[in-house]
Amino acid sequence: MTNLNVPGLGTFDDIAAYVDGVGNAARIAARALARADTAAKNAALTEMAEAIRRDEARLLAANAEDVNAARAARKDAAFVDRLTLTPTAIAAMADGLREIAALPDPVGEISDVKYRPSGIQVGMMRVPLGVIAIIYESRPNVTADAAALCLKSGNATILRGGSEALRSNQAIAACVHKGLRSAGLPESAVQVIATSDRAAVGHLIADEKHIDVIVPRGGKGLIERISRDAKVPVIKHLDGVCHVYIDARANLDQAMRIADNAKTQRYGTCNTMETLLVHADIATSVLPPLADIYERKGVELRGCARSRAIVSSMKTATEDDWYAEYLAPILAVRVVDSVDDAIDHIARYGSQHTDAIVTDDHVNAMRFLREVDSSSVLVNASTRFADGFEYGLGAEIGISTNKLHARGPVGLEGLTSRKWIVLGTGQIRT
Repeated sequence: MTNLNVPGLGTFDDIAAYVDGVGNAARIAARALARADTAAKNAALTEMAEAIRRDEARLLAANAEDVNAARAARKDAAFVDRLTLTPTAIAAMADGLREIAALPDPVGEISDVKYRPSGIQVGMMRVPLGVIAIIYESRPNVTADAAALCLKSGNATILRGGSEALRSNQAIAACVHKGLRSAGLPESAVQVIATSDRAAVGHLIADEKHIDVIVPRGGKGLIERISRDAKVPVIKHLDGVCHVYIDARANLDQAMRIADNAKTQRYGTCNTMETLLVHADIATSVLPPLADIYERKGVELRGCARSRAIVSSMKTATEDDWYAEYLAPILAVRVVDSVDDAIDHIARYGSQHTDAIVTDDHVNAMRFLREVDSSSVLVNASTRFADGFEYGLGAEIGISTNKLHARGPVGLEGLTSRKWIVLGTGQIRT
């Protein structure tokens, strides 16, 4: 038994019983959401957005308590920045809810209907997954984003945010519940775990009775732990070791712009390039001007021996550098002799996240698309496009490197499944 007192949120004598109760309520709510129509879901999302704008002062006050506690705990500046809500961030949360309301509703969509010789029609219907538990760290905006995506896709959701954002997440959840009530939907369709006890996570990820899918969002340590210990299926990615390969027949102007953008547009994202591969035939034309660009932007280069023979200022790359997700202004560089070598390097060191080729050779482009086993593979475009918004999904719950169910950016459709349906007129099988 755990005696846990959460200020302002209640006392839980038994974490296992508490989480079981949350899961049971979510399972019941999932059935109500599965039959909810699009108008009700959109009305709830719109009211959530309005409640967030109306309650801005309360949200900022709750967040200020979380931020002050984080500073007192000597959290670093980047951590505090992720945790902090501003009026601009709150407006963006509300706008995001309205944008999700405007997206097409995937639930109930019927496709691939075909007549069979027996006279029956066989097709597929898109349906919610059921109950989705999302475990995340310090960004309070995830509470609104995740609740909205799960609601629009017809799923009940259980949200377990980081303990450092507990007050902020509960304040946002109150706005979410106002929206659900106004649309006649159960408040238990979105539940935020009201305890900072880490034991709650262990119970959630083992709750096969109530939870259909776990989505972890956070650092590598969190995702590794959940992937290792979960009994419930997990939609995840661990690393974003993304590559750009500049082929011998690349348009050099395109290559420069793509290699620059893929690394320097933002450093801390999972779709940022971490390794640059350059064909030996054009390395002397490509690497010196790219090195100048990176030097001006403060990017440290770590190269193979052949790369360093061309750009002497590069540091020596170690074996670990080829596996590294830096999330920082550091780039590994390797010269390769063929598209086969590039594909082999990606297969050995990559994380099956996002990889790109720059080439005017159609055969090499098609080989790269077919043979590179990643969730997003691009031709003549920056890896930074691997994003739900850029792919036209409107929003995403995260990026998946899974091979089953959802892969790549996971939007509304990725939070649903399909089931077979049969339409008959009295046929029997003989």
